[in-house]
Amino acid sequence: MKLVEYIKEIKGQVLTKVPHLEEVEVENGYASDLLSDVMGSAGENMAWITIMRHLNVVAVASLAGIPIVVFSKGIIPDEVVISKANEEGIHMISSSLDTFELAGILYKQIHS
Repeated sequence: MKLVEYIKEIKGQVLTKVPHLEEVEVENGYASDLLSDVMGSAGENMAWITIMRHLNVVAVASLAGIPIVVFSKGIIPDEVVISKANEEGIHMISSSLDTFELAGILYKQIHS
């Protein structure tokens, strides 16, 4: 599934300026706010849904090869976090929907 389709469905706000957004494919997703859990369970071509907004989100996404971080509940991280995500090539999106809704929409889009 194309990331841009998911962004449209969740009325997401793209926070980063990573190139080729329209080409990004999402194969699966992971929802967690525990960094060690994400590092051990999430990975490439996944969208990570979280409410955490600190710099460690970028570090974990980079280490785990996660190309997409989706912030639920309208959360927007500080500019330092967004800037670091741009440097690392990680797409960051914010949506006003809660984590449960975001995960459900992602699941439905991937498996339909």
